[in-house]
Amino acid sequence: MEIPLEIAFHGLQHSDSVEAEIRKHVDKLETRYGRLTACRVSIEALHQQHQKGNQFEVHIILSVPGRDLAVSREPHHTKERYANPDVYTALRDAFKAAERQLEGYKGHVRENVASPGASALSGQVTLKEPGQDHGFILNSTGSQIYFHRDSVTDGDFDTLREGDLVHYVEEAGSAGPTATKVRVGGRKG
Repeated sequence: MEIPLEIAFHGLQHSDSVEAEIRKHVDKLETRYGRLTACRVSIEALHQQHQKGNQFEVHIILSVPGRDLAVSREPHHTKERYANPDVYTALRDAFKAAERQLEGYKGHVRENVASPGASALSGQVTLKEPGQDHGFILNSTGSQIYFHRDSVTDGDFDTLREGDLVHYVEEAGSAGPTATKVRVGGRKG
């Protein structure tokens, strides 16, 4: 990962064994998806119940190029499935959900492959030349990629604004890399 793992404990004391368990799960995710750039994990003890057991809410944010994937496991999910859930049970369920979401994201990227060796990438519109038929997309490495009005496959070129999320396929153009098959991914802010 490009950014070190972030772990936060809310309403409970830091635990080396819980942190080690989190690191083990994150290593497994990193092995399955090598383009994982960052991961933030938050564990919150919601209730201090001595007879029924404590309830833990786990939030995981996985950062992949151009996107964050968020996973939240609320305590009622583990309470419904286990007699005496603990923090390790909540972590295991949350990371299973994170793994499923990451696999789904990998499948989505694979579906958008235009040709052998080319895969869909994500970026943000950074510039549309006023009165022109082209613009630029900021990619995950910080470079700007040229795109033409005719490359927008869904949506309308004229409605694109700076900051809009787009998915595209990068191909070699006569003057360098060019974004083709540009799909609108959503509005920023």
